[in-house]
Amino acid sequence: MTPLSRALLAAAILSALPLTAKAQSTTGSIYGQVKASPGDSLRITNDTGLSRDVGIDERGRYSAAQLPLGSYTVSVIHDGHVAQTRENVSLRVGSGVEVSFVNADAQDLGGVAVTANALPSIDVSTVDSRTVVTAQQLARLPLGRNAEAIALLAPGAVNNSGSFTGPTGNSLVSFGGSAASENAYYVNGFNTTDPLRGFGGISLPYGAIDQQEVYTGGYSAQYGRSDGGVINIVGKRGTNEWHGGAQLIWEPERLRANERDSYYTNGLPPQPKAGYLYAPNRGNATTSTTASLYAGGPLIKDKLFLFAAAEVERRTGDVLNNVTQAQAPDRSYRYQLPRWYAKLDWNIDDSNLLEVTGASDKIEKSGTIYDYDYVNRIRGTRLTGANNEKQGGDLYTARYTGYITDDLTVSAQYGRMHTSNYVVPSGYAQDAVYISRLDFQNPVYTGGVARQGGQTVSSVSNPGRSNDTRNTRIDIHYTIGDHTITAGIDNQQARARDQGSATSGPGYAWTYAQASPGLPISTGAGVDAPGKYPGGEQGYYVIRGVSSSLATVRSSQRAQYIEDAWQVSDRWLLTAGLRNDQFTNYNADSQVYIRQTSPQWAPRIGFSWDVNGDASFKVYGNVGRYYLALPLNPALNAAGGALSTSQYFTYQGIAADGQPLNLTAIAPGVPVSPNNYFGKLPDPKTVAARGMKAENQDEYILGFTKTFGLSWIYGAKLTYRKLRNAIDDYCDIGRIVAKGRALGYDIDSSQTNSCYLFNPGQANTFVLLDRAGNHVDVPVTNAELGFDRLKRSYYSLELLLEHPFDGKWYGKAMYVFSRSYGNTEGQLRSDLNQTAASTSEDWDNSWIMEHTNGPQSNDHTHQFKLFGYWQVASEWLVSGNLSLVSGTPRHCLGYYGADHSDPASYNSDYHYCDGQPSPPGKQGRLPWIRQIDLGVTWRPSFGEGKLAFNANVFNLLNEQRALQQFPRSEAGPGIPNPAYGVITQRQAPRYGRLSVSYDF
Repeated sequence: MTPLSRALLAAAILSALPLTAKAQSTTGSIYGQVKASPGDSLRITNDTGLSRDVGIDERGRYSAAQLPLGSYTVSVIHDGHVAQTRENVSLRVGSGVEVSFVNADAQDLGGVAVTANALPSIDVSTVDSRTVVTAQQLARLPLGRNAEAIALLAPGAVNNSGSFTGPTGNSLVSFGGSAASENAYYVNGFNTTDPLRGFGGISLPYGAIDQQEVYTGGYSAQYGRSDGGVINIVGKRGTNEWHGGAQLIWEPERLRANERDSYYTNGLPPQPKAGYLYAPNRGNATTSTTASLYAGGPLIKDKLFLFAAAEVERRTGDVLNNVTQAQAPDRSYRYQLPRWYAKLDWNIDDSNLLEVTGASDKIEKSGTIYDYDYVNRIRGTRLTGANNEKQGGDLYTARYTGYITDDLTVSAQYGRMHTSNYVVPSGYAQDAVYISRLDFQNPVYTGGVARQGGQTVSSVSNPGRSNDTRNTRIDIHYTIGDHTITAGIDNQQARARDQGSATSGPGYAWTYAQASPGLPISTGAGVDAPGKYPGGEQGYYVIRGVSSSLATVRSSQRAQYIEDAWQVSDRWLLTAGLRNDQFTNYNADSQVYIRQTSPQWAPRIGFSWDVNGDASFKVYGNVGRYYLALPLNPALNAAGGALSTSQYFTYQGIAADGQPLNLTAIAPGVPVSPNNYFGKLPDPKTVAARGMKAENQDEYILGFTKTFGLSWIYGAKLTYRKLRNAIDDYCDIGRIVAKGRALGYDIDSSQTNSCYLFNPGQANTFVLLDRAGNHVDVPVTNAELGFDRLKRSYYSLELLLEHPFDGKWYGKAMYVFSRSYGNTEGQLRSDLNQTAASTSEDWDNSWIMEHTNGPQSNDHTHQFKLFGYWQVASEWLVSGNLSLVSGTPRHCLGYYGADHSDPASYNSDYHYCDGQPSPPGKQGRLPWIRQIDLGVTWRPSFGEGKLAFNANVFNLLNEQRALQQFPRSEAGPGIPNPAYGVITQRQAPRYGRLSVSYDF
């Protein structure tokens, strides 16, 4: 245990373990002070008729926690009658609202004082860093209609730099320099995070979102399995009044600017037919139409309530692929995105509540593939149908809350989520071979016109592949004196069914390539130079690839936590929490290959200082540790029986269907695998290094928030994050075997694994088999592995200025200066678009990690954000959302060293450029990204405020700047890659959105 761990743990125990109860942040709280007489109490009633009477202590203080979100009336009860009251008290998720009755500004109305909802601007009852966006703000701001787009309103949240998307195509978010797979996603308290790779979660119809809470740091011990951020969505619920509405949204192609084409940047066009053009993006087109409905109200007044919403988006359009994608150059597509949400709330009585939630978030894809003339920009004949695909899924949860006494509240939740990844290739030619990199076919045999067969599908999978998640939570909230203690369990079971894929067609594919004739293709795999073999005189060769990784795997994740919020005085709140996580992962045979069930203590300590005692100036801070569980993905490769081999040939002809003719095998003449993926399920006891620690990160935060006058709030915050441990796979098996034999073990090299899971950047003990079948421990130092220490650090300064909505206008401005640097991004490799979480190329061997230290892929030094809205007149509202974000580091990768070798068989993925070291940041940075989105809403008087017309324009200046460029500088040893530097991802072009809605 590190010194920080010991210090935090000791402090947590000594201070009796504090934090405010948030009940998984689906609720809020009300607290305050009252000038009360003996026997007085507080009555809190919401818009569903739920009523709670709360006692007032001897100092005039009261607190009511774990209240369902909604609008409340708070009343002082004196001698059985209402003496004072405050109406329209709106709760924010996970936050406390102060409602006090100690001022002299109340009006005396026949003995009953009524005050308006003039609430303090700053919540002094919390110590974390979060942004809460309400349904009212969502309806007014020009935003993308998904949880990730909303999350970008939070300081320090940026789009990921690797083009990673969630289950329904939403671009994932990076928080505080972390990888895009390291976040947690919740809906009504249920964890919807993708269990396979951590790529997003299920969302709700946009109009069904009551509030979205975005944690960017300092979150409590109730949350775990994240070292990035947390996106928590709370859906709407029915009240005692029936409300409903409908909306129609249209994003037509005519309101969309043309995308900009991408061109080769180094004067090396790969195909004569295309010239210097790489991707004809200006031919892309899309139109979207969305229809939504909602209704909510009482089924039984004061008892049973329903809210339901449905939304269907239909997208149609055309995507032109780059000139190397000859199998599918022009794809016409049709997408359907159905979403629905339903919630039942049953007030059994004032002390017992039951909530049942159902939600669905899916995407269905189909289309047609055509040939395309890249020179004349003309669509050709129909080739085949596009794949039929269905992603996303459904969740169902039930939650019980019991107010046992004024001081004791218990809640329990159980839920299940099922997501699918259904893919059925349309027009799949079962016997045809997939052929890639047609731009590297030897033009002597093709005349410069690429040859291909009818196979457009590179890999096939089980159409029934899916993921299942079960989540059980129990939370207990107890107030004793000045302490508010919360404790609970958070258990999750996940299973990935029939995941993985295999090479299409006859089970192999051909990949064309070119290298310098006299240089070995791969020194690490022992693949000789092509020039020594017939047909390879110009360096041309072809690879026969075979892959398969089909399996069903599962995991079990359990956690216990305890927290306490100690109100030391009226101005000081001290919090401390302790979470203990346990993770167990199982392979395809349901055998344990990782068991991390020894205590993994995650202490969290924080404070909130109400400097002036009137919620006008808050100083806060916290420190904590956060653990991240291993996703299911490694069980398909490092812990699975994955098969991935390559065999190299020269050729002396190319058939009409694109297959090579007159092959000559290049030494070694047999299939090779850089990571030893030969299809054998490893012994589960040998998969992971002994005593391997879960990924974890320490975080330190110090900040303040202060009111300025009557209408402004400003603040600043410092954050520092340090990744302490990571998990990845190590694949240079020869070093481990050599160390074992040096220790005197008779290691059986035929029984070694493809790769071993380990903690990179430190010493590890690997488990190998000797020739007698015994398990032997082989300790290997970090120096023997060939690595530097693991490093990923993030620091930032955030500045905030906010004008709360005063009935006229609302505005919020933020600036973040930050650095994310080290020698690893985390679970992913964004520059290579690698989606294999925790088994990326990083740390596979020593050569791939040379010259990796520097600013990482999610590093954005400067971020400016400004958004808000203005009620110009009773009928008109205008809104805007501006962001200005500095670019990420450019990357230049190539073959290893000055001699352009390939010691690890990783081709051109080493951190070398033109034979010189090329660490991140050496090549400069991508350009700043400026995004201006505007909106206007008209609510005509004849519609009585129920009818609204809205128009938005996104990316007003149509600045389609580069978000990513192709990083590989060599196509083969010493052969420049013509695609190097090509812009592969840009800002979306300017587009418009029109909508009409009616609410009743």
